[in-house]
Amino acid sequence: MRGDGERAHGGAGTFRAATGDGPPVPPADAEQRSREVRTALDGLLQIRRLTRGPGGGDPKTAPADWELRQPVRAVALALESGGLAASSVDASGARIATGYRVGAGDRPGTAVVEWLGPAGSGAAQEEAAALAACVPALARLGWEALLYKGPRGRRFLEVEPMTG
Repeated sequence: MRGDGERAHGGAGTFRAATGDGPPVPPADAEQRSREVRTALDGLLQIRRLTRGPGGGDPKTAPADWELRQPVRAVALALESGGLAASSVDASGARIATGYRVGAGDRPGTAVVEWLGPAGSGAAQEEAAALAACVPALARLGWEALLYKGPRGRRFLEVEPMTG
């Protein structure tokens, strides 16, 4: 999954929203990363404006077709632009930071958000509050998030475009 743009840094000028399956953003790069996220969000909102045409309404109310084809990237951008921390992994794939992780949902146009961290980090104990904090960041960009309890009692959000 990491090969599908889940790296925190895209490299070669390519922006990739942090999905929680990539390396951490080095602290020295945090300001640059913040600018990149703002630019990506501005671009996303412009795509929504252009694809809705005149009188298409507020671009923040519903995802564009592009986002529905790439919900993991779109949901990750919504979370990252909302100031939420992504989890991260080291070169071996071991989880090294606590935060959100976005993966593909079971249905087209949907995504799943989990709250993960390294073993012993307490991520499981904070997941309910942390996932609840993700909901407004998603809603402000037209995504609906429903909280579920999965195997072993771990909670996750199922994210889909808002309707109506």
